[in-house]
Amino acid sequence: MSHSPDPAPRRSIEAAALAAPAAKADLRRQYRRWRRERAVGAADPGQGPAGCPGAESRSGGPAQAGGTVLAAALRELPALLGPGLRLGLYWPLAGEEDLVPLAEAGFALALPAVEGLVPPARMVYRPWRPGEPLAADGCGIAAPLASCGNLPPAALGLLLAPTLAFDPISGIRLGQGGGWYDRLRADPAWAAVPALAVVPAACLRRGLPQDPWDVPFPGWLDEEGIHRLPLL
Repeated sequence: MSHSPDPAPRRSIEAAALAAPAAKADLRRQYRRWRRERAVGAADPGQGPAGCPGAESRSGGPAQAGGTVLAAALRELPALLGPGLRLGLYWPLAGEEDLVPLAEAGFALALPAVEGLVPPARMVYRPWRPGEPLAADGCGIAAPLASCGNLPPAALGLLLAPTLAFDPISGIRLGQGGGWYDRLRADPAWAAVPALAVVPAACLRRGLPQDPWDVPFPGWLDEEGIHRLPLL
């Protein structure tokens, strides 16, 4: 007598495959709401959404809210960029850390631009200086014009990625959900460029859900400075 395969294992696999995206979507809502509340002074800048655990300073105590990520960047980033190399920044969305003022501190900048939204859509970096025109890219985010030309990975000395939440153990970054940084850094040439997630210390969260295509970051930048994961 033949037996049909038990559908239970397949359902378990499918449920597991759906669990991470669903969990990430819920976390994104929480962290976006917290960012909006922080912007109008309705959230404690030193405490993440719903009292999420994991926001710790280097000394192991509560994260300090007195500094800013911009101040930490101004203090620590110059030593990381070699001569002639550009800093891969980003144009901030509402609630994201605004590091564009780094341009006034003498950094040579590059901004990402998404070319298209369907395959072979991709994210590239283009040179940019304050005062040069920007236009909406494939995701509707301000980006340098295509006439500026796309930069090769070797032209950049560091990539900074806006981050909703970051796992300080696994290096998993919770972004806006487009997957552009994961696809970019899946390319070995771009993976060779040092990269940091940019995140308030209050948004460090251990145990973030992970998808198979997630590319961990080797460290992050918060109000206290640069932190590196020992194993990445």
